[in-house]
Amino acid sequence: MPEKPTTLSLQSEEPREPRRGGRTAKVALAALLLVLIAAQGFLGYEILRRTDALERQVAGLSARMDQAEAVSRQSLDRAVAAEVSATGAAQARQQAEAQATLAREEAVTARVQTASALEVAAQAQVEADRIRKQAEAEVNRLEEALGQVAETRRTALGLVMNLGSEYLKFDFDKAELRAGDRELLSRIAGILATSQDYTVSVNGHTDDVGTAEYNQKLSERRAQAVCDYLVKAGLPSGILSVTGHGKSRPLVPSTSEEARAKNRRVELGIVNTRILYGRPGETKAPSSP
Repeated sequence: MPEKPTTLSLQSEEPREPRRGGRTAKVALAALLLVLIAAQGFLGYEILRRTDALERQVAGLSARMDQAEAVSRQSLDRAVAAEVSATGAAQARQQAEAQATLAREEAVTARVQTASALEVAAQAQVEADRIRKQAEAEVNRLEEALGQVAETRRTALGLVMNLGSEYLKFDFDKAELRAGDRELLSRIAGILATSQDYTVSVNGHTDDVGTAEYNQKLSERRAQAVCDYLVKAGLPSGILSVTGHGKSRPLVPSTSEEARAKNRRVELGIVNTRILYGRPGETKAPSSP
């Protein structure tokens, strides 16, 4: 019985050593945990710092990439614009070259046509000169032949035959042709029938006695009487024209009987159309000489 307390005291004193060791372990463990936490915090801070730096680097790279992409787009746009401009310039150059070629061809054609036209004009001038010389010779022949029949003078438009009191003897207030007048007109028609390319204007005149209206009609009747007889004598009616001038163009401005007799007349205007117009076959009658 007395040995039980000793046993109890021994048992009560043995656990104390393990408790100190457990606290030490706990402290070490806590310290280790603190070290681990501190290390983890430092490591996390370092990771955050590096992550932030990386993000800044990435942001900078992204900005530079965006800038590079913008520059690349601008360069591409400029390249496309330059290509379009170059294409337009090439097309414009091709068009200009084509137009220049066409202009040269047209210039050559124009020179050829001009040379041909000049040659034709020269030939036409030679022919016109030949025709005019022939016509002049014919007018000279007619002037000489008609001058032997009645008073004939030459004007800028042609020949003028004055058939006045010495030739056509119109009585006062009359328009009838007498036998001598018809013979005279037959000779004139015979001379004109041998010529070509001419027109004849028959112009009637009166003296100053009577009204202008009455003398106008009288001059027309006298001119028509001469025209009708020339046609009857063989001249083509298409080359004849009739005009009455009344008392407006006196041959001798006087009121004497001698002057009035000379003013009662018919004039024949004879025009060679080759001389007047320069082209054969054109027979438009001009106004009276």
